[in-house]
Amino acid sequence: MKLFKQLLVAPAALGLLAPVAATAAELNLDGVNKYASEEQVTSISQFSDVKPTDWAYQALSNLIERYGCVAGYPDGTYKGGRAMTRFEAAALLNACLDRVTEVTDELKKLMAEFEKELAILKGRVDGLEAKVGELEANQFSTTTKLKGIATMVLGGASNTGFGDEVTMNYDVRLNFDTSFTGKDLLRTTLRSGNFADSAFGNGNTALEVAFQEDQTGAPGVDTVGINRLFYQFPVGENLTATFGAKVRQDDMLAMWPSVYPSDSILDLFTYAGARGAYTLNLGAGVGLWYQKEGFSISANFVSAEAASEDSTSGVDEAYTFTAQVGYAGSNWGAALAYTYSDFVEFDGVYANNMGLSAYWQPSEASWVPSISAGFGYGTSNAALLDDNWSWMVGLQWADAFVKGNDLGMAIGSAGQVGVGAGNGTGGIWFDDGNKTLAYELWYKFQVTDNISVTPAFFYIENSGTSDTAGGLLKTTFKF
Repeated sequence: MKLFKQLLVAPAALGLLAPVAATAAELNLDGVNKYASEEQVTSISQFSDVKPTDWAYQALSNLIERYGCVAGYPDGTYKGGRAMTRFEAAALLNACLDRVTEVTDELKKLMAEFEKELAILKGRVDGLEAKVGELEANQFSTTTKLKGIATMVLGGASNTGFGDEVTMNYDVRLNFDTSFTGKDLLRTTLRSGNFADSAFGNGNTALEVAFQEDQTGAPGVDTVGINRLFYQFPVGENLTATFGAKVRQDDMLAMWPSVYPSDSILDLFTYAGARGAYTLNLGAGVGLWYQKEGFSISANFVSAEAASEDSTSGVDEAYTFTAQVGYAGSNWGAALAYTYSDFVEFDGVYANNMGLSAYWQPSEASWVPSISAGFGYGTSNAALLDDNWSWMVGLQWADAFVKGNDLGMAIGSAGQVGVGAGNGTGGIWFDDGNKTLAYELWYKFQVTDNISVTPAFFYIENSGTSDTAGGLLKTTFKF
């Protein structure tokens, strides 16, 4: 029998047979009343001895309301607990079959009236079933979703340590998110780019899209590598654990205390104002967080020795330990974080860093922007990193001028990063937060749901060296 016909017949058959089977199971031939003495009813409420708690209440109600083929006794009772004879059962079945036949005739008339429409629908259903079957046969995975983001940047900057230059660079990330239980996450990220040999890959002018690009190879080499590989799973109701061979510090935090920016430009504005506490260290790590009713406590350890290189912070961390206490509400959040860092470049060098960051965003898009702000302070046993501080304030307007477009600006200081013999350390060097002040302004055009174009301008006041100015056009594709 075709599926469509089965759907038509099944409700009637089920409603009819359920009560008949029930009474047959309780069949008792002693002292029965004649079915002919029973009177027809139109509502189950007419039976004084039938209660909603009775096991066959719904089946009996369906027979009365849908088919009107159930009779009662003259005293207003149904006597559902009494046995019935085979003759009585036959009379009840015959009455119900007559009503089912009438309904079937009506349905036949309707089907004849809408024969063309039903044929079209059937063809569409058959087509959909064929497509679904094809998708199931050729699907990538039943447990994995693929998300990608490709970014191209055309722009230039002056006095970056590489001279004035205009470059065009790219960054591509492919995220494979796998879940085996619906609550866990295995993330594998493939990443490639060529920002290393440009003004936007080093120092204070480094962009967020260039962050942690592999610098170990020759500049400009386009290499695809594993940027993330970690597994995250719940432990009980409020506890979440994470471990991985390639996991970043913020992957193991229950909440991030900033909503700026949605379309980041300068990398130094992506640390929630506390660059020493939120180092975004990447490597082998393990973490745990507890979260309930918005409040959270997070702790994680990341070992980056021989595993990765942070191309923008100025110094490479051997390992970090981070603890954070935070709260994330419907439109605001705040967090206090502490990070202990040990540095692979200098034996015995360590740093203690604190960060206090918060954000607020309106419930609906308006002329009032979201506000993100943060402050960080750190001490170290090395003069290079001792008594350092950073801060930032970022504003962002959603649906600015045109629905879907965003406007953003930020000001802050996160220390000065340069290339050369600065501070006598050679290579990449880092100065305290009072050495630099950065500004950025950007506007994101949401061309389609998957394509955005962002023109941006930035200016950096560098203490002791020439100031830096630059502009760019960033195009982002999401798929």
